[in-house]
Amino acid sequence: MQYNQVKTRQQIAIEYGISPRTLRRWLKQNNIILPCRLLCPKEQSIIYKTFGYPGLTL
Repeated sequence: MQYNQVKTRQQIAIEYGISPRTLRRWLKQNNIILPCRLLCPKEQSIIYKTFGYPGLTL
């Protein structure tokens, strides 16, 4: 899994095993507002820090 390239919201949702609609709901519930375009690594970092890195279990 690469964290240094732009990604779509759909790609990030797939990493978490959820639908893009669920990701959108998670972002809204956590007051995370991102631009309507591809997500750069900095924006991805906000998502990963909020919801945890996909594929990691504690």
